Amino acid sequence: MDSIYILINETYKILFLLIPVLVTVAMIVWLDRRVWAFVQKRRGPNVVGPFGLLQSVADALKYIFKEIIIPASSNKVIFVIAPIITMTLALVSWAVIPFSENLVLADINVGILYLFAVSSLGVYGIIMGGWASNSKYPFLGAIRSAAQMVSYEVSIGVIIINVLLCVGSLNLNDIVLAQQNMWFVVPLFPMFVIFFISALAETNRPPFDLPEAEAELVAGYQTEYSGMMYAMFWLGEYANILLMCAMGSILFLGGWLPPVDSEIFAFIPSPFWLIFKILFLFILFALIKAIVPRYRYDQLMKLGWKIFLPFSLIWVILTAGYLLYFNMLPGQI
Repeated sequence: MDSIYILINETYKILFLLIPVLVTVAMIVWLDRRVWAFVQKRRGPNVVGPFGLLQSVADALKYIFKEIIIPASSNKVIFVIAPIITMTLALVSWAVIPFSENLVLADINVGILYLFAVSSLGVYGIIMGGWASNSKYPFLGAIRSAAQMVSYEVSIGVIIINVLLCVGSLNLNDIVLAQQNMWFVVPLFPMFVIFFISALAETNRPPFDLPEAEAELVAGYQTEYSGMMYAMFWLGEYANILLMCAMGSILFLGGWLPPVDSEIFAFIPSPFWLIFKILFLFILFALIKAIVPRYRYDQLMKLGWKIFLPFSLIWVILTAGYLLYFNMLPGQI
């Protein structure tokens, strides 16, 4: 009976996390499109439901009822598995995201390592989808995505080292609590900027959406997909975008902590601060898509390997030297 109770309890916790994430993914697509429309002086979704809020629901219903077409020349098993892997990995990453000090599904000591590992596996779904389609456009998109994600994950990993040097822990709760006096975005502002740009490349967002470049590759690795299988890629992509916004909020913007420890903000629950910061970063993602033109692929690779990576490595040395000189390393306090 105890094992059944534990299973039910854990299932409840997982559903309590996943259902809001899936609903939020649907809503941020609406927000994404509204921001583009605002920048370009258009109306955006405004017909289906109040303020167009049900447009995402209408799109989801369209995907559900649309026929799934599997190309005759494709590797059918891998073709079907690829979007499932992409969506699953995007959702399981949320297990370690703390919305408050006690509101987290799995408070593990290596939370940041878990996030980095799971997000790195996401490229497998894209590679499998592009290869299994047995078509040149999806395959080229998958290869581009693999090179792009690996390149910018290196920079993100080095950036995270700067934060870990200041905290001395891989636990996400500890990282947030270490920012009670000052958010890390202040002393590590250049790293925050590089992290934000790298997150754009990591999630294939404009101006780095080269794996999906419609002018060159039709739709990249998604070209041969339709119906709910295409929607799974879409869900995984937006869940990853939200995850990167959550990581940026936790690493640099104090997570669930308010801007100032004051009585004025005491009545606002901690999770709302993290949600607000995630939305703020997502709006920046959407604004960049509407404003910045697409990079060439060689420019993208040059930015990652010749600019971001050396600068991040130099900043790690500077951060470590500063903390060591002033006896501020966590082990020295």
